[in-house]
Amino acid sequence: MNLFTIADLHLPLGADKPMDIFGGWDNYVERIENNWKKLVNKDDTVVIGGDISWAISLAEAKPDFEFINSLPGKKIILKGNHDYWWGTANKINEFLSENSFDTIEILHNNCYSDGNFAICGTRGWIYDGTGEKDQKVILREASRLETSIKFAVENNVKPLVFLHYPPVYAEYVCDEILNALKKYNIDTVYYGHIHGKGIYNAVSEYDGIKLKIVSADAVDFTPQFVTKCKMFEKV
Repeated sequence: MNLFTIADLHLPLGADKPMDIFGGWDNYVERIENNWKKLVNKDDTVVIGGDISWAISLAEAKPDFEFINSLPGKKIILKGNHDYWWGTANKINEFLSENSFDTIEILHNNCYSDGNFAICGTRGWIYDGTGEKDQKVILREASRLETSIKFAVENNVKPLVFLHYPPVYAEYVCDEILNALKKYNIDTVYYGHIHGKGIYNAVSEYDGIKLKIVSADAVDFTPQFVTKCKMFEKV
């Protein structure tokens, strides 16, 4: 079994907002599907790092979830800044259950372990947020990240960390997120959010932490291999 990751699918199947209008995003849903099916088997796991659907409600997002559920493997999803459909964990889990989307689970104040590794993470937040509201969100997201990592540490498995926002981008640094990563000696982080020409400003390493961008257009709409693994279960 293998663990893969990709972020920023930006699926438009339930909302009329395709990404094809942007350079390099032509036929992107078809490309994601084809590349996914070439690499991912039914026993594999894929972490989708946010910005999953353009829908603004779970009902509107249903066609996008139908597409994701139809792809091979187990999918563990986390929130991105454009996932306006994201509600409470209970509402999302009810939605997944009611629609028999049985290959999809959410990463939200929890983690998933295979006995050797744990999938940990959260959305993160903007690295240059200076307002009071931004600071509250940053502190909340750092706390969620630490909660997720703690689950792994307490179960004696190696945390694998996935974020939507990069903790470092160009000259901007989110110290609160970085402090949580350093506290638990996290050596690698997978993130999305950055697109187009902005990809050239992505930072690949900071203060000993490897930062791997997996936004769909940064990885040619192809899930990226993370590690060999067993079946992941919620901790």
